This record gives sequence, C-alpha cells and structure tokens, in this order.
Amino acid sequence: MLKRCIVSFVAVVLGLQSLPAVQAQQLIPASPELAAKAWILIDANTGHILVENNADMPLPPASLAKMMTTYIVSEEIAAGRLTNDDTVLISDNAWEKGGAKTDGSTMFLSPRTRVSVSDLMRGVIIQSGNDASIALAEHISGDEAAFAEVMNHNAALLGMTGTEYFNATGLPYEGMVSTARDLSVLARAIIQDHPEHYSIYSEKYFKYNNINQPNRNRLLWRDSSVDGLKTGHTNAAGYCLVASAKRRDMRLISVILGADSDAARAKETQKLLSYGFRHYDTKTIYSMGHVLKENAKVWYGQEEFLNLTIADDVTLTLPRGSQKNLTANLLIDEQIKAPVSAGQELGRLQVSLNDELLIDTALVAEKDIAQSGLFARFIDWIVLLITRMMS
Repeated sequence: MLKRCIVSFVAVVLGLQSLPAVQAQQLIPASPELAAKAWILIDANTGHILVENNADMPLPPASLAKMMTTYIVSEEIAAGRLTNDDTVLISDNAWEKGGAKTDGSTMFLSPRTRVSVSDLMRGVIIQSGNDASIALAEHISGDEAAFAEVMNHNAALLGMTGTEYFNATGLPYEGMVSTARDLSVLARAIIQDHPEHYSIYSEKYFKYNNINQPNRNRLLWRDSSVDGLKTGHTNAAGYCLVASAKRRDMRLISVILGADSDAARAKETQKLLSYGFRHYDTKTIYSMGHVLKENAKVWYGQEEFLNLTIADDVTLTLPRGSQKNLTANLLIDEQIKAPVSAGQELGRLQVSLNDELLIDTALVAEKDIAQSGLFARFIDWIVLLITRMMS
C-alpha cells in the first residue's frame, strides 16, 4: 500500500493567507424562511449548496420541464445533429396540444408551417410555448413519448435522481415530478455546458407571428444581475422559478417550487439570492499549475527533484470572512520513483474549514522525469536501503 506523509503544512497555510484581504469572520445568520414548498440555493461554479429546504421533495415541474427540452436541443446542436437554422415542421398535434386554442402558454405557431430551431428555442425559453416544445420533441425523436425517454436518459446522466419526465412541456401528467435539487443541477448544466444558448434566457421579449410576448421572469426587469432561467406554473405545481444571477465573480442558482403567486415566487427568489450574495464568497484559492511543493525528492531519476502542482483550479464557496480559518495539508508519496510522467498523481491536497474537509484533490508531477542509468539507480537503491535500516 502506498505510503504518504504530511509535509509543507506551514507553506500551504501561508499561501492561503496571501489571498486578498476580507472582512473579519462574521456569524452567518439563519437562512430565510420562504413562502414555498421547496427551495435550494447553490453556487453555479462550485456546486456548493448554500441553503436548502425540502430540496428532494418530488413535485410537479410545470414548465420547468422545458429546461430539459432546450438542454437536449443544445446537446443535439453541439453534436452536429441539428443546427440553429434547421427548420421544423409544425404538426397538427403540436398545434392542437400547445397552440392558441389551448389557453396555455403558446408561441402561436401555425400548423403545417416550418419554423427555425433558433426561433423555436426562443419560443420555448421566453414565451414558454407548449407548441414549440412539442414541435422540437417531434423533430428530434419522432414523437413526444420517445423524446421523454431522451429527457429521462439525460436526467440520469446529469445525476437527477428524483426526476421523471413524460412530456416535453411540463403539462400535468400523473407521475411526472422533479425536485429543487435536480432542477438546480439542470440549471447548472445549461449554464456551463451551453453558454452560447444561455444568453437567450435573459432576453425580455420575443416577437413571433406579429405577437410580442414578454419573458415571465419578473426579475429580469427588477434585478440587473439576474439573467435567467425559467418560470413554471400549473394548479398542482403552484408558481415556480429557477433563477440565476451573477454579482462580482460569483454566480448563484436558486430554485423556488410551489409559491402561491407570480409575485411571491419573484419575491422569495430575491430573498434567497440576496442572502447568498450577502453572506458568501466564491474564491479560487489555488490556480491550475500552482506549485504547491518545490523540489520533492525523486529516486532513480535523471533529475533529483520535482515540483508538485495541481491539475485544476481549487475554488471554494465560503461564508464571507472565513478564509482565515482555512487549513491545508499536503500528503505526498514517501518515495517518488522514476520514471514519472507529467500529470501523474503523487499525493493529495486537502483543504479544511473548521475541521470540515472541503477539498481533496490530486497533487501531480509538473513534468516528465526519465529513469537514470543503471549505476545511478544502484546508488539510489543503496541509499534507500540504508535509510530503511536506520529508521
């Protein structure tokens, strides 16, 4: 079994202290109580959960289901199976189930016409068009039931364990549920995986068929930091809102499910976002390639020493002012033996806050080191043998 030793503790702590000055640590007040059935607030960068309540309660998703519809469209475009300029035939079925005569959210599409994927995406995201959602589902999978299987497959890939889809719209269907946690995961994927389409979620109006409809997300008008994502409402689901906002270098995602009114879901979302931005920070404490251990001893190598670094940024979401309480350990392999490949794991970096482990990530070799010649390796073997006998 590979042995590792804790080294350079002081050096790592000093590295943390070199972060920009922040205010003295403050006690984080209790999270706000909200008038909703379930909610969650996460950092979009780190995935860290700041606040949650009933986050795993299965509830009808209403039009929040359309977030998965547009995510799949973006996936299809990224895979080259679809383009923004492709045109989609609007079926009689899409018009009958989601068109103007239904009194539901609609893009007011005309049956048997062709509409671009780009326009349909805006119709789904901004106007929450049921007709546009069904048309896209039929175009991609042949019918809505087959598309629902694709939705569930993507949900599983994203780790959305509490979600079950049966249609592309979120219209009431027995057994169709999601959770606040799952919807925050989906929102994060939309933002991170397809930024080229995320900007649509911030558009306030979309005009089609000479009908100009506003985005139903009231916060786009009230708060300039909010730039998405989606509203939903049915009698069973209540009023729901998934929102994202960016202030400073921090992006938060909030999910509110089961509020009593359109005004309430916006108000409760503002409470949640304000709490997060006021009391938390997201900081990159180490950047990719940062050398955390200089001149680690290498045995049997053409070079005697090696620097250890990290392969990815180490970013944390923390209560504001708590950075000074971070501690870190380097656990480094007791004997590093050549050959060594750049990027090879040779230890771990562990960062904790008040004895709670936050990060456990690999320490890796900065470069390749080849084996030395036979005589040099023999000398190292003798030195190691004597070292073991004396220990």
